[in-house]
Amino acid sequence: MIKVKKVLVPIQGTPLTDATLATANLLCEGYDAHLAVMHIRPDKKDIIPLTGEGLSGTMIEEVMAIAEHEGTKRLRFARKMFDDFVDQNNIKVVDAEASQVAEKGKTASFRALAGRETEVATYWSRLSDITVVAHPSSNEHISSSEMLHALLFESGRPILIAPKERPASVGKRICIAWNGSVEAAAALHTALRWMNSAEKVAILYSDDYPKRGLDIQDVADYLKFYDVNVELCVIKGERSTGESMISKCHEFGADMLCMGAYSHPRWKQMILGGVTSYMLENANLAVLMNR
Repeated sequence: MIKVKKVLVPIQGTPLTDATLATANLLCEGYDAHLAVMHIRPDKKDIIPLTGEGLSGTMIEEVMAIAEHEGTKRLRFARKMFDDFVDQNNIKVVDAEASQVAEKGKTASFRALAGRETEVATYWSRLSDITVVAHPSSNEHISSSEMLHALLFESGRPILIAPKERPASVGKRICIAWNGSVEAAAALHTALRWMNSAEKVAILYSDDYPKRGLDIQDVADYLKFYDVNVELCVIKGERSTGESMISKCHEFGADMLCMGAYSHPRWKQMILGGVTSYMLENANLAVLMNR
């Protein structure tokens, strides 16, 4: 079984940072994993084009000064949240560049970088086992949603979306959403890292979807190769698929839902709505997504 060794955790210095760090920590229980925490602040050269035309040099300087002040304040908050988190959880802080990260036991590092959040986070996520991000709450930093979508579409790696509030556990009771798609298969294979240590695992499926590939029992039979026994939970009813999935997760007592992201074209999801969009907006448990 592939282990979890490096978890990337981009934090933006908002109130959701605490829940994001806690989720990443719980996800690594049972693994000597390294939490690579990073804070990304905008590069000055990226801010200047956003100031717009028609502004005087003095006005541009004022805008830059405000942005610098806000960026520094957010960085300090992010660093304090990180320091408090590692102290409370007894996690050893190491240099991310050093060979110390190979030590036994859970470790963590903090890195402050400048650049476009969507690009920097995506580049680093490609060399991480999984990336844990804050819930894309509409009340929070607007770039959280942009970064999440960039990671889903461009990193090639699994993404775990933390709930808005600090969870009690992650990966103890797992629900797998299955519709036979490539994305669902990727999520299932990623979730294998946690299935053996989980108390219970369920596969959520719906007969309303056109059948893709094999029967749902074939999925359960495959997981038996890993000594994982699952419950098969069919989703029925007049509610939307996303709403029904969340309801089933609550009934099962799940603390993690694993699902494929944007199995349908994203433009169709934006116009008609979709399961991925619904889950991003409404899920109140950790959601692992794969593309």
